[in-house]
Amino acid sequence: MFKVLKNLRKKDVSLIFISTILIIFQVFLDLKLPDYMSKITELVQTDGSSISEILFNGGKMLLCAGGSLFSSIIVGYLIALISANFSKNLREKLFKKVQSFNMAEIKNFSTSSLITRTTNDITNIQMFLAMGLQMLIKAPITALWAVLKILNKSWQWSLITGIAVVILLSVIILLLIIVFPRFKIVQKLIDNINGLTRENLTGLRVVRAFNAEKYQEDKFDEANKKLTKTQLFNQKTMSIMNPIMYLVMNTLTLAIYFVGAYLISNSLMADKITTFSNMVVFSSYAMQVIMSFLMLAAIFIMYPRASVSAIRINDVLMTKETIKDGKVASSKDNSGTIEFNHVSFKYPDGEDYVIKDLSFKVKGGETIAFIGSTGSGKSTVINLVPRFYDVTEGEILIDGINIKDYKLRSLHEKIGYIPQKAVMFNGSVEYNVSYGSKGKVDEKKVKEAVKVAQGKDFVEDMEDKYKSNIAQGGTNISGGQKQRLSIARAIYKNPEIYIFDDSFSALDYKTDYKLRTELKKYTKNATILIVAQRIGTILNADKIVVLDEGNCVGIGTHKELMKNCKVYQEIAYSQLSKEELENA
Repeated sequence: MFKVLKNLRKKDVSLIFISTILIIFQVFLDLKLPDYMSKITELVQTDGSSISEILFNGGKMLLCAGGSLFSSIIVGYLIALISANFSKNLREKLFKKVQSFNMAEIKNFSTSSLITRTTNDITNIQMFLAMGLQMLIKAPITALWAVLKILNKSWQWSLITGIAVVILLSVIILLLIIVFPRFKIVQKLIDNINGLTRENLTGLRVVRAFNAEKYQEDKFDEANKKLTKTQLFNQKTMSIMNPIMYLVMNTLTLAIYFVGAYLISNSLMADKITTFSNMVVFSSYAMQVIMSFLMLAAIFIMYPRASVSAIRINDVLMTKETIKDGKVASSKDNSGTIEFNHVSFKYPDGEDYVIKDLSFKVKGGETIAFIGSTGSGKSTVINLVPRFYDVTEGEILIDGINIKDYKLRSLHEKIGYIPQKAVMFNGSVEYNVSYGSKGKVDEKKVKEAVKVAQGKDFVEDMEDKYKSNIAQGGTNISGGQKQRLSIARAIYKNPEIYIFDDSFSALDYKTDYKLRTELKKYTKNATILIVAQRIGTILNADKIVVLDEGNCVGIGTHKELMKNCKVYQEIAYSQLSKEELENA
């Protein structure tokens, strides 16, 4: 919890200090009330006392109550402001931290878990600050101050109060021991609920196609029941605290008056009024002590869940970034030359190398393609170029500079990346194509990019053309349309290097051919890296790298590989006839 609270701004810390001063003032006023009550009690019992004296002390009580109320309102406002600002800043910091993660780090947290941490967990801490911070400051100050005021009144009353406090503390500690571990379970179960909901929404078509609605409902119902059962246990257990608190408080009041009656009956006539007055004051102060522990009890109810949430948030914030930013902002040579020098790679949690001793060089303006069976490491190779992962051994150079030396922002500026699974954002066609241009949209450039990507026909058939809305994930357009818009996005950026990760798979052969032809004209000075399953897509590449279980088993043109690479020949003959390959 304290590690997360370090994210409080200096301004918020200053507001907490001001709130503490106001709370001390409020406690002072609250604890002055019994003193005036004692004075009024003595005046009522004393012969010759004037009504004006009683009213004067009553007026002081009203002023104290009013001052306490005013102070409480200001403190409430300040604490609400602190908690809201803290929540806002923590959520922003968490979002930025997740944005900085590379692929290895993001795999440590599920998507549903990160959503829960950014929403539910931060809300738990905000509620703890908003409701608990004031009580956390006020309760111990009130308890300590009230105890100091009643210590010299009567050892019998002090003993009774001490026993009550011990009982309350014992109950609180016992309940925390029982409940705290279960709050950790609750947050994990919330992650699970979010995960199942997300899974059901993203896979809705498959669920319906396989008539699996009942199965999904049962799965969700089981997870929901587990969460409800755990939450009910926690709430029922913690609800025991309130009746015990009030039982102890009321029993303490009865005990004070019972002992007080005994002390008054055995005291001298002259001391009876003083003893009675002390009993009234002691009772008031004892209630203040118990109320302080009631406030602490309320904090202890909120703290376990807030503490678990803080640990979960801190897990994300304290995750070390394995991919460090370089210092080079730009290179003298901007041709887009890429060179792999004896590159080997294995995933952070893997034992075997996925890529083994791979070396090649591709000059600016050339096209290099990667082909191989499923799992041969094609996508892994090109994911090393934008540093989604760092190489385990060897080095990758772009324009003669090791990519680890580039600033990540500068490296990514050089690259236009088209992923295997086309990603669409909620917004217009124009917005999706110009994504990453910082809001500056060049309409002419958008239309040109869409035209090159062979998307002009279907876009202009839409009701609002380039202003037409694309749903999140592109659910209102086809797979081929998504791929073309994804390619148009990279074309709009006009980078030095294009990376196509099997980005033509959803296109028919005719569209694929047209797109590659236009792309070659438009990107003649750019370096192109293509991962493909189809031989037809890469026939005209300047170099083709054939991968087999992470090993490079051939590099060359299509014709060269058809002569001397058995793996390439097998792939080629499985897709095209001998005549088609000879005429290619």
